[in-house]
Amino acid sequence: MKQKLGDCLKKGMKNNMEKMDSNRKNAGIMLDVRIILAALWVAGMLSSLNGDTYRLSDPIALQSIIANTGPVVVSSELLLVMSIIFVIPILMSVLTLTLKYPVSRWANRIIGILYAMIILAFWVLVLVLRSAGSEIVWSTAQLVFALLVVWYAWKWPDPKGNSKLL
Repeated sequence: MKQKLGDCLKKGMKNNMEKMDSNRKNAGIMLDVRIILAALWVAGMLSSLNGDTYRLSDPIALQSIIANTGPVVVSSELLLVMSIIFVIPILMSVLTLTLKYPVSRWANRIIGILYAMIILAFWVLVLVLRSAGSEIVWSTAQLVFALLVVWYAWKWPDPKGNSKLL
């Protein structure tokens, strides 16, 4: 009788330890993906800022910006749209870490795709306007980061272990 009770306790402890290891592993995976996604959003934003820094370092481009005589005329409406576009990565880096798993996963998928499309449109504009090579480099970096966000969000495993796609 004592032997059976001891075996039962050992099995119960073993099962509990396996569950704890599984929960810890899932929590680690979920946290790792959240951190990766947040870092990708930040990296995309830094690429954008670096592109702007290089653009402002070009004296001809800077004169064009100041005189507002470039191929794209700056207006208050354009500045509002650009502000909304530039705030997306900042918000997403925070929301990725704070939203619950399914909401964060879907938000990163949807907003990542939309953001990648915006960057791709800008990339095409840069090619059409024959802008500086640095514009292409930084736009490409932004596009890669946005696509990585979508990929990681798509591959993000369910912390509960469900194998179905959400």
